[in-house]
Amino acid sequence: MSEENINSDNSGNDFDFLRMDWHKFLKARKAGGGFKLLESYLNDDPGDHDFPETRVLWIQGAQCTGCSESLLDASNPALLKAFEILNIDLKRHEAFLAHQGLFVDGEPANTSELNSEILLDEISEQGNYILMVEGAIANGPHGSGKYFMSGNRSSKEMFKKAARNADLIIAVGTCAAYGGINTAGSDIVDILDYRGVAFTKKDPSKGMLKLLGIDKPVINIPGCPPHPDWIIYTLSAIISGNVKIPDDLPEVLDEFGRPKVFFPPDHNVHKDCPRKKFFDNKEFDTCVGGEKCLLRMGCQAFLAHADCALRKWNDGHSYCVQAGSPCIACVEPDFPDNARPLYSSKKNRKRKEADQ
Repeated sequence: MSEENINSDNSGNDFDFLRMDWHKFLKARKAGGGFKLLESYLNDDPGDHDFPETRVLWIQGAQCTGCSESLLDASNPALLKAFEILNIDLKRHEAFLAHQGLFVDGEPANTSELNSEILLDEISEQGNYILMVEGAIANGPHGSGKYFMSGNRSSKEMFKKAARNADLIIAVGTCAAYGGINTAGSDIVDILDYRGVAFTKKDPSKGMLKLLGIDKPVINIPGCPPHPDWIIYTLSAIISGNVKIPDDLPEVLDEFGRPKVFFPPDHNVHKDCPRKKFFDNKEFDTCVGGEKCLLRMGCQAFLAHADCALRKWNDGHSYCVQAGSPCIACVEPDFPDNARPLYSSKKNRKRKEADQ
């Protein structure tokens, strides 16, 4: 498809990212035309859009804050510009808004933990917000959720409170979407009983929403961490009204609740790998620092359904494989067990098992 046709096709639907074919979306983005959001991000003028305010409530369970840090690295557009354009009011976020809650004469009226709890209660009782969840939610021990506490409240209680009145839930990162690192196979994984929002690994019957008996629309944006574009463009498509919630979700999401435009079911990271010629020629690296195929170092790009190789990270400059790290398929529901032990090929794994 020519660049002219790409721009023409998109001219009337500048925020309809989630409905687009993923390859077409990336080509259009590269061409630099047709997206008013992208065109306006470098200017002071946010454009001619006048979106009503969207309230966002962000809560965190068991996580490393890497997903929030990744969002801070957004560049096309930058995070604050995107929030300005989309008229997003981030009402609560433990990491971004350290000084949140009740203040008297400029001083916190309570401890930061209590302030945070009070603020969560106020926002959730008002309703009318998008709930963004970062991190897995503990259900252990014995269904109490007390293996992950924030102040006097478990993350399970916080999630229950916030999810009940949310209009939409976006699970940010593989931990929130599927449990991630917290659900990796171990002797204690069943005792800890960490869960994703709507899935635990590939099982939707074990999602925390199902356990709590709460029925809400959910979008999963996995990744360890997720690309900032995946988060911002998803919000753009929803806030612009180009994707109706919940009616359009079956069309734009895959079987694991991921936007198909970013996580194409029929495409994997390997197909666009810049080292693919070495794979075709059976030239493999066996230690870091080389330039050949990383398959024998445990690369799982065959399993990873994401556009990392084309979208790239660090403002479009590189991604894991280009930096010399094998793909660990962190966007998949069964991560990290699908790639363990990391940086070890299946052949090497079998050899190690035989040696033990």
